[in-house]
This record gives sequence, C-alpha cells and structure tokens, in this order.
Amino acid sequence: MLALLGATTLVLVAAVRWMLPAAAGGTNLKSPQNVEVYIVDDTFILRWNRSDPSVKNVTFSADYQTLKNDTWVKLPGCQSIASTKCNFSSVKLNVYEEIKLRIRAEEDSNTSPWHYVDSFTLFEKAQIGPPKVHLEAEDKAIIINISPPGTKDHGMWALDSSSFTYSLDIWKNSSSGERRTKTVYPRDKIYKLSPETTYCLKVKARLLPRKTGVYSPVYCIKTTVENKLPPPENIQVDAKNHIYVLKWDYIYENVTFQAQWLHAYLKKIPGDNSGKWKQIPNCENVQTTQCVFPKNTFRKGIYLIRVRASDGNTTSVWSDEEKFDTQLQITLFPPVIIMKSTNDVSLRVYISAPEESESKPVNHHYPLIYEIVFWENTSNAERKIRENRTDFTFPKLKPLTVYCIKARVLIQEEKWNKSSVFSDIVCEKTKPGNTSKTWLIAGVCAALFSIPVVIYVMKLLFRCISYVFFPSSKPPSTIDEYFSEQPLRNLLLLTSEEQTERCFIIENTNTITAVKETNQTDGEHKKYNSQTSQDSGNYSNEDESSGSKFSEEFLHQETE
Repeated sequence: MLALLGATTLVLVAAVRWMLPAAAGGTNLKSPQNVEVYIVDDTFILRWNRSDPSVKNVTFSADYQTLKNDTWVKLPGCQSIASTKCNFSSVKLNVYEEIKLRIRAEEDSNTSPWHYVDSFTLFEKAQIGPPKVHLEAEDKAIIINISPPGTKDHGMWALDSSSFTYSLDIWKNSSSGERRTKTVYPRDKIYKLSPETTYCLKVKARLLPRKTGVYSPVYCIKTTVENKLPPPENIQVDAKNHIYVLKWDYIYENVTFQAQWLHAYLKKIPGDNSGKWKQIPNCENVQTTQCVFPKNTFRKGIYLIRVRASDGNTTSVWSDEEKFDTQLQITLFPPVIIMKSTNDVSLRVYISAPEESESKPVNHHYPLIYEIVFWENTSNAERKIRENRTDFTFPKLKPLTVYCIKARVLIQEEKWNKSSVFSDIVCEKTKPGNTSKTWLIAGVCAALFSIPVVIYVMKLLFRCISYVFFPSSKPPSTIDEYFSEQPLRNLLLLTSEEQTERCFIIENTNTITAVKETNQTDGEHKKYNSQTSQDSGNYSNEDESSGSKFSEEFLHQETE
C-alpha cells in the first residue's frame, strides 16, 4: 500500500512540473511561420505570421549573420516587435554579400525555437520601385526629368543608377485609348504633341537583364500655346572630305539659326544637362539652312545636335535632337567587282570591299552588306539580291549569253541608312557548258559515220550516171560469147566509132595495089580500087610512120 502511494505521488509531482511551464507559456511557444524578406529599393522589410494568434503579449526578435562573422548579431529595428513585420533598413550591410536571418517568438522569459531563413543577398531580393518624375511643357513637346529609384548617392542601386532604362506610357487625358510607349532617357523630350492639350504619363524603370520595376504614379500636364516660330526640321549631317555639312529644313525666310551639340552619353546620366550643350563652330547666327564646320570639332564618338530659329526677339524651341556617330559619317565608295564564267554555265562574282579616303577598309569596323543588281544583257528584267559574302555564284544560266552586274555597299545598321553609289557595270559571257560539248561530240561522231555512207551513195550515183550517159563499148561477156562474128558484133555496138582494117598504099603502078575494107556502124561493106594517083590513099588508124615503113618494104619485094 505504501509503495502504491509513493508511485502516485511521483506521477502527480511530474504532472505539476509539466503543467506549470505550459501555464506560463514558455515551452509551448511556437516559431513564427511564413517568414519572408521583402525589399524595394533601400527599404528592407522582414515579415512573418503568428503560429498561435490566440496567445497574447508575444513579441518577436531577429538576428543576422554574415559569412565573414560566424556570430549572430541582433538585427536593428527587429527587436521585441509586437507586430508581424519589422524594418531593418538602417543596418549597414553589403548588398552583394550573403547573409542569414533567424527569428523567434518571446513571452517574458519564455521563447520559441528559432526559425531560420535561407541565406540570400539583399540585391537578389530587391525589387525596383517607381521612379520620380518631373515634367515641363512646351507647345508641341513635353520635357521629362526622371530620378532613378532609391536614394540619390548610396543604397541598393548606387552602382546601377546610370544603367537604368525607362519605359514611358503617354496618352491624351481626354482619350481612353491610343497610348504611346517608348524608351526614354532620364532627361528627354516627347515630341510631336498638340498645343494646348493635356497629356498624362507614367514611367517604370528596368535594369537589364532581369529586373523590371513598377510604374510610377500618373502625372498630367498641359502643353502651351503654339509658338510663332516653329523649330527647324529634318536635321542631318553629311561628311565631305575634311568637313561636316549640317543641314535642316525651315518654312520661313529672313531668320537666323543656331546649332549646338552634346555628348550622347550624358543623356543617360540623371540630372539636368541643359547647361552642358556647346556651340558648334560656324553655326551661330547663320542665315542659311546649312552650316559647315571642320571634322576635328568632334572626336570619335556619338553626339546629339539640335538647331533653333530666331527672328529678332522671338526664338523657337529647340528642334528634335539628331544623333550621329562620327565613325559612321563617312563617304562610302562603290565596291570593285570581278565576274568570271565557269564551265557549268555559271558566273562567279568576286567583290572587293570599298575603302575610305584614307585607304582604310570600311568593313574593318562595320559589318557591310552588298546590294547586287543582276540582269541579262538583252533583257530589262533585273534581279536584286543582298549578300554578306564577297564571293558567290549565279548558277544555272543560259549558255553563251551575256550577263551584267552592278553593286553598292550598305552599312548593316538600318537606322543609319548609309549606302554608296552603284559600281561600274561589269558584263561577262557564259561558256557553252557540258551540254554544248555533248552535242559537239555527237555531231562529230555523226559526221564521221556519215562520210562512208555519203561516199557509197555518191559512188552508186556516179555509176548510174555513167551507165546511162556513158555506156561501155564492149558488150557483157555473157552476150559476147554468142556473137563471135565481127559483123554480128558490130550490130551490137552503139558507138559511132568506125572499125577500120589496115590498108596499104602502092605508088607508081597501073594495077590495083591495095584493097581497103571498111566496116561502118551501119553494116555496109565496100571495096575501093585505086588507079595510079599521087593523091589517092586512105589514112590508117595506125601511126603514119608505121604505114610508110610497111609500104617501103612491100615495094622492095615487088621490084625484086
């Protein structure tokens, strides 16, 4: 029994010891939940939720730790806070250094376990707030001055204040739509507005590549009454040898003009730069719509130029600011073209890049493209192409045809719209190609094959003509063997040639000395007797000399 009472006492004592701290709220406190860091510009906020809203008189405290210091330090502005957020903007921390935070709930001497926040950098967590905007009105423009988000000289964006870009939305106050969005500088001018009209706008900042801020409040302003003198328009700068020629358009006469310049990079720096504009030499109080100044006025770089008109005591507002790059203010010369014909009925084109007057290649600094015009010499149809290469081919052309080409140089920055004049026209004739060679070989082979055929046909034709117009005097052997007698043969002969026997001439005799037999083609057979005569006789078909010799021998025998 005593043992049972002792065990019960021990249980009761243990229960009392457990219940007393719980009643005091010490070990029952839970850590804050949903803890997050919210940073906008230079404002650092730590926010959380209570674990048990029913528990009263609970405060919260936070500590921080940097990588350089392993000890936890009380976070200024976040000690014994009764609300669920605290501002620790006053702490001097490196915004690019990683830090750790922890927070707990407290009630008198009792505390909850620590809630730890993962390490982070203030810059990563930071969001860009709305910029501050100041407006000035003109008759057809609004001058806008933008202050970057954050504090002026230090804070979150101390290293990035000049890296901000600003996006502006502007619209007429009386219009529910038609909004214009454009990128502006910290100090810029919105042109092409209407006089005596109220415009509203808002601006937000961006920090590339990832951060985009929130829009500023909406600002509204009314443009002024239209100025009597309008500003000059269409400002442009042309380079000629060692001078620049500044030109503009203006509708009135008998006015003077003034031109100024400014480094373009100053536009990116916040603040008023109106006092940094400088006068362009030889471009003050000029009465023409152009002025000339030396190239050495500007070093290499990007500049802004503006012009205004004056008529006595009346002065126009400044014109639109024209941007120009001195390195792009050059005279582009036309390229040099070489065109050669290839064996596959193509034309290969080689282009040499133009050069400056100082004989420096332009494409050493600028990417160039070439606009090529290509056409058949006998046709007016032109083919235009653009090429980045200086070596290319026009394939599949007509054989033995003359083609022509010309080209000009373009700078691959469309906003500058810089180009040269066209080069001289170059023409070239294409080669026959493989097809013509094939036909040539086929023609030669055909000619070689046809020569024997032509010879054979000519030979047959010659034989036919000879047979008809010049027949043979000798009958065929098959007929000749049946007509062996001379008279019968003569019947078959179609020629007019006479068949004559050999005759003898005997002089100084009173008797018949010789008999001549003549067979003519008409079939008659005659004998001729001759008396003594000095002139009688027949001519033999044989040589006269052989006949005389034979007569002399015969006479000698008769004498004997």
